[in-house]
Amino acid sequence: MKHLKPWLAAALALATLAGAGRAGAEERVIRITGFGATSGVLRPFGVNSEAALRAAADDINRAGGVKLGDGARGRIEIRYLDDNCKPTEGVDIVRRLAQADTLAAVGTTCSPVVQAVYGSLQKKAGDAADSGLQLPVFTDVAMKIGLAKMSDWSFRNIPDENAMYDDVFAWVRREHPDARTVYGGVEQNFVHSNQTWYQVMKPRAQAAGFDVLGETRWLLDDTNFAEQVRAIKAANADVVAISAHPYSACGVLKEMQRQGVRPKVLVGLTSSSTPELLKVCGPAAEGLVIPTSFATINPDAQKAATETARYGGYADLHSMAAWEILTMIRAAIETRGVLAKPDTVQADREKIREGLAAMKTADGLLGPVKRTADRESIKPFVLVEARRNEWTVIERPAPRSELAGAAPTVRQP
Repeated sequence: MKHLKPWLAAALALATLAGAGRAGAEERVIRITGFGATSGVLRPFGVNSEAALRAAADDINRAGGVKLGDGARGRIEIRYLDDNCKPTEGVDIVRRLAQADTLAAVGTTCSPVVQAVYGSLQKKAGDAADSGLQLPVFTDVAMKIGLAKMSDWSFRNIPDENAMYDDVFAWVRREHPDARTVYGGVEQNFVHSNQTWYQVMKPRAQAAGFDVLGETRWLLDDTNFAEQVRAIKAANADVVAISAHPYSACGVLKEMQRQGVRPKVLVGLTSSSTPELLKVCGPAAEGLVIPTSFATINPDAQKAATETARYGGYADLHSMAAWEILTMIRAAIETRGVLAKPDTVQADREKIREGLAAMKTADGLLGPVKRTADRESIKPFVLVEARRNEWTVIERPAPRSELAGAAPTVRQP
């Protein structure tokens, strides 16, 4: 083939450069903002979620980013804000985001904050008479049951604890047929731990045929648990269920070790199924059984955990819910033709809301995540046991097609 004439070669080179410049200019920024507790005793939850969001965004961006409605590519940019686990601060954050260029928000740690935030959103999308905020808010951590139905703009990726503890107590019944009695320990001033003991663990244990002897209580930031463990010891139950987050749970477990309390089975709270608990508790956590919607049991889960660690976070059921949320938002953007332009912010938010609301299933790190009409998730889960400072999977329940029905609520003291 003859060489191109110099003037033609130059013209082609200029055209190529111009095309490359246009392509570069067409890569738009998709701003997603996370918020949660990154200070105080609950700081690890926010830190882990932020790390997971940044890692997931990096993974998506390195793979080519997000395809937008006009063929351009979008690059996800993550910001993360501290709401201090305070409802007023959470609502203030979301109000500011609604006036900025964030297309969706991911958060938050504490159920009272989520409840207040969802209450600030427009209840029914498209209702001109409702001046509520119109911004998709997708929750990764807060576990209070049934919150997503508060607004058409609210979404959650939270496991079904009723199903999880059904399986836990069925496992205890099967693996420890001589166990008859249960005694609880509850971190009473935090919505999740308090709710899970009285509305989930306790009634599920009773439904499985166990005699629940009672419970002892403490606060999230307590440091002395001698009195509570004396009560646990006096009850002498076959199964001790500790509904508490890692730091107070570890305080109780270490005190049980000191006082020589050794029940046949130890059951823990979902939120404590984190590498952090093993680091803080050490040998005191040995034998603790917890249901969780995340474990490194496949290459995708292992990759997500490794990438999150690069950003300074632990992979657990909450932070990996944030990872999954970002992949769901990406899918909604691509299926609904989001443009990510400065003049399409509100239209893009509505498209993302529609895309998320229409989802029937989503890709999860443990397998398909089913989405409900109330914008909640039905997630696969496993049971893990603390063995030699590692979480070991001891059971993989079959996937469920619907949320477990609520057990009768136990009256709180």
